[in-house]
Amino acid sequence: MRSSNPVFSRRGFSRDNGYAGFNTAPQAGYAQGNPYAQNPYAQNPYAQAGVQYGAPPQAPATTDRMTMDDVVVRSAITLGTVVVGAVLAWALLPVTATSYGLAVGSAIVAFVLAMVQNFKRTPSPALILGYAAFEGVFLGVISEMYNSRWSGAPFQAVLGTMAVSAATLLVYKAGWIRVTARYARIGMAIALAFLVVMAVNLLLVVFGVAENGGLRSFGPLGALVGIIAILLGAFFLTLDFKQIEDGIAYGAPRNESWLAAFGLTVTLVWIYLEMLRLVAIFTNND
Repeated sequence: MRSSNPVFSRRGFSRDNGYAGFNTAPQAGYAQGNPYAQNPYAQNPYAQAGVQYGAPPQAPATTDRMTMDDVVVRSAITLGTVVVGAVLAWALLPVTATSYGLAVGSAIVAFVLAMVQNFKRTPSPALILGYAAFEGVFLGVISEMYNSRWSGAPFQAVLGTMAVSAATLLVYKAGWIRVTARYARIGMAIALAFLVVMAVNLLLVVFGVAENGGLRSFGPLGALVGIIAILLGAFFLTLDFKQIEDGIAYGAPRNESWLAAFGLTVTLVWIYLEMLRLVAIFTNND
């Protein structure tokens, strides 16, 4: 399993068109010695002996394996930490230049902690909860800023995030989306292209070439970009759901549920921030 941060690499999918396989052999062309270029589910240590790829998953009979309850509890703890951090920041920090600086600092610390966790081979609850706390401070300040200009925007963004998450889960559970290796590769290519374009746009804005935020303006073009970003967030949610499903089915260790919680939290934060911008854009155009 890996985190679902849209700027992070994805693992857990074989290089054919099938679902992620825990018993699939490493594919030719994978960089030897690079742990992030190999299929982490190859030669699955959790699968029972004799179980072949494509066969119904049989989780080992042990109590030290990840369950849906584990994922739910740890996701609730991680998201709860984000919410507590956001509420405290909103309540204690007025909308000033100092609070904006604190928000930026918190976002940088959260990003660093997330990157450290992403490149660790094992989940660290301290890193994950530390990320959640600093991310919560950032979200609290940003949400208060939006609310001061567009009253009620954070509440609408929360509802929008919940709606997108519920709709994505419904579509996934109904089988309308098949999370295959090809699906993941195409989606990741689109996501990386989006991030590159956004990075270039940011540089153009910083150097004064693009005015009013460029592609991230509070106008129709900015709304279109925001919708694309939210769709990408929904795409990453489907990868999260697939990895959680596979982890449970194939008996991943219980501590892997922290990675599931981490991935879901990062993706939901992404969707919330984009939803917040979208609400503000539509409010401006009313």
